[in-house]
Amino acid sequence: MLEKSRLPPSRARLAAVLQAGRELVSIGTTVSTLGVGRPEAAKLLSRWQSQGWLRRVGRGLYVPVPLELADVGQVVQDPWAIVPPLFGASYIGGWTAAHHWEMTEQLFNETLVFTTKRVKQAHPVASGIRFTVHHVAPVQLFGLVSLWRGRQRVMVSDPARTLVDMLARTDTGGGIDHVAECLVAYLRDPKADRTLLLQYAQKLGNGAVFKRLGFLAASQAGEQMLVEACQNHLTQGYARLDPGLACPRLVTAWRLWVPERWGRRRRD
Repeated sequence: MLEKSRLPPSRARLAAVLQAGRELVSIGTTVSTLGVGRPEAAKLLSRWQSQGWLRRVGRGLYVPVPLELADVGQVVQDPWAIVPPLFGASYIGGWTAAHHWEMTEQLFNETLVFTTKRVKQAHPVASGIRFTVHHVAPVQLFGLVSLWRGRQRVMVSDPARTLVDMLARTDTGGGIDHVAECLVAYLRDPKADRTLLLQYAQKLGNGAVFKRLGFLAASQAGEQMLVEACQNHLTQGYARLDPGLACPRLVTAWRLWVPERWGRRRRD
């Protein structure tokens, strides 16, 4: 343990703040630790950043810079740990959650976050960590699991909610081909909860989810329950299997426009 009496006053204050903040240092942490006002705390953090002790990851948020990583751009070892301070009421979802729940082995170089906070950039970078961020309404914060990453409590969508999100917005799953692979992996899991999957789809209130889920489930042997349930929840109008792809062929049974190659594999 550092003996603060042997340190210069500025270093002693820095040591106290780092010990209190550990993985993440904020203005609030500095205020409560040193008993100073917010303007002075902000100035101290800015000074320590310029001296190389801290690296800014967000407004009023900093991470300590380990000596061995002082010249490396990325100093945050766990991107999940800075999600709550950066994005407020939020959760890890989409392709990042799919990999966490072992529905895929594919790795993406951006951490996908759903947040109720209005963000100006869809692909912000914080301390070398790249994020993809999507806005959601507070009522859509359901189907989540709480995990601890260091001293931070982080929310992540459970497997069923992860799939519903990716079916609602295929871009959050890396495209429909990858979403389909994740769905197959989930349905093969003995712990897969098909009823919960349908409940989440109904609660989200996006009719395209039932169209896409039903279409994909129809190709899987033994998924008649899912197929029938999705048929009973079909909404009016038509959707595209993947809005990011050309979808020239209409599958009338599911009111779904699909890419030509999907149409050849799956007949009405």
